Amino acid sequence: MVVRRPGPAGFLESIAGRLVLLGLLLGAELLLTTFWLDAESLRSSRGLASLVFRFGPWTARALVAAAAFFLAFSYLDRDKRVPDFVRSGAAAPVSLALLASHALAALAFVWFSTLLFRSGGGQTDGLTAVWSGSAVLAAAAACVALVSPPDWRGLLRASGNKWRWGLAAGIVTAALGSLWWSLWAPAAGLTFRLVRFLLTLFTGNIISNPATREIGTPRFDVQIDPACSGLEGVGLVLVFSSVWLWLHRREFRFPRAFLILPAGAVLIWLLNSVRITALILIGHAGAPGIAAGGFHSQAGWLTFIALSIALAQASTRISWLLGRQTREETPQPGIQTNATAAYLMPFLVILAASMVSRAVSSGFEWFYPLRFFAAAITIWVYRSYYSRLDWRFDWVAPCAGAAVFALWLGFERVVPSGGASLIGEALKPVPAWLAGLWIVFRALAHIVTVPIAEELAFRGFLIRRVMTEDFESLAPRRYTWISLAVSSLAFGVMHGDRWLVGTLAGALYAAAFLRRGRIGDAIVAHATTNALLAAYVLTTGSWNLW
Repeated sequence: MVVRRPGPAGFLESIAGRLVLLGLLLGAELLLTTFWLDAESLRSSRGLASLVFRFGPWTARALVAAAAFFLAFSYLDRDKRVPDFVRSGAAAPVSLALLASHALAALAFVWFSTLLFRSGGGQTDGLTAVWSGSAVLAAAAACVALVSPPDWRGLLRASGNKWRWGLAAGIVTAALGSLWWSLWAPAAGLTFRLVRFLLTLFTGNIISNPATREIGTPRFDVQIDPACSGLEGVGLVLVFSSVWLWLHRREFRFPRAFLILPAGAVLIWLLNSVRITALILIGHAGAPGIAAGGFHSQAGWLTFIALSIALAQASTRISWLLGRQTREETPQPGIQTNATAAYLMPFLVILAASMVSRAVSSGFEWFYPLRFFAAAITIWVYRSYYSRLDWRFDWVAPCAGAAVFALWLGFERVVPSGGASLIGEALKPVPAWLAGLWIVFRALAHIVTVPIAEELAFRGFLIRRVMTEDFESLAPRRYTWISLAVSSLAFGVMHGDRWLVGTLAGALYAAAFLRRGRIGDAIVAHATTNALLAAYVLTTGSWNLW
């Protein structure tokens, strides 16, 4: 039994907060390392440097995948020991000495990387060993500095075997990515034949070359290379489904439940072929930019995410796959409103709709109105919950919104965003009624649904959620300086290169909200800013601000 230190703790003082900080720190450093160092420069090396070339990227992918699988299986599992552990009590104080050690080891890693990769691995094995040791030391120092060894031991005990299965899943996933190269060519050929068959259902004028795997129509064609074979998706689905079945082995009825594995593999492969067919048809229909642009880059991920969610849900909803006791304990499906979903769903739906609209766009996002309709429908679904919130506002709210508008324009004059927006150029050649309709829905989204969704998420939810998991138990006016800073900074980061002014705007909206604890004040302040920006853009043609 794990004994935790009792007492309430803010998010950053909890194990969960420390793990988030650790993930952000190591993730950022790994991302920078990936951008900076190229393993190809060590291709001709020998000794330990050749091992770095062969297994370095593979090891990094395996560790990242292992962490992702561990978190997924811990938080999706019905046994909530890991979530309960990381949220209970306060973590040990951060070790500044170990953080300093991490910084020194990271600097040493940068220095040794310069020597090793500049020489192409021609240095001694000693340099490679010291380089590897500095990387391990930097990571270990960060892990122990932010999360104490007793807390790590408690986390491992709470996870049971999940950490082992997460590690195994990560290793298998990375191995499949490396070992399946030999299968990609024949799989791509099979995908080629299926795509050719699917195309015959829509058009008889097909161009296909089995030798080069080029297929399409006279107006648009693609080449199905090994990366388009669908095996990556098959591998991920098989690994996820296998570990999911093992973790829930007491709930499922075997051998029936094993059907999830081939079903998931076949579905993801078929959907990949459908995706390629749709891509060709979109290009053939006169939208090659959409096909080769947004659809090509987004549709694969959307398909994989959708199928993964469907498999996870189906595995616990199909009674034929479940044991008798599990069937009796499984609640009947239905709409259940909870506070977290009510506060976050409009914002998450806007993000999802933006992915879909970009997937079907080429350069200019013509399907932007999808964001408005998706958010409006979600807000309508949760309207009964929102009726409990305080939607009143007073004169301070529009004044705060006007102040943010002035701040935004002032920042634009000091640091111009640069580059003309695509909006003005894209709307010129289209009929006036179509351009006007697009602008209307863009304005409606910015003035109505976006302020509601973002204020519910960043002010109504995040400020109090940083303080405690049971955020509804806190009065709307409760906050700490840390929770205020986190919510404002998160709001700012969402605005990309305008993160600084976005953070200040978030702080002003938070001030309007916390003044009387009314979500209406924050929403009206945000809506005022966006309405003024819309009026300014439409009257001056400064589309880059929109």
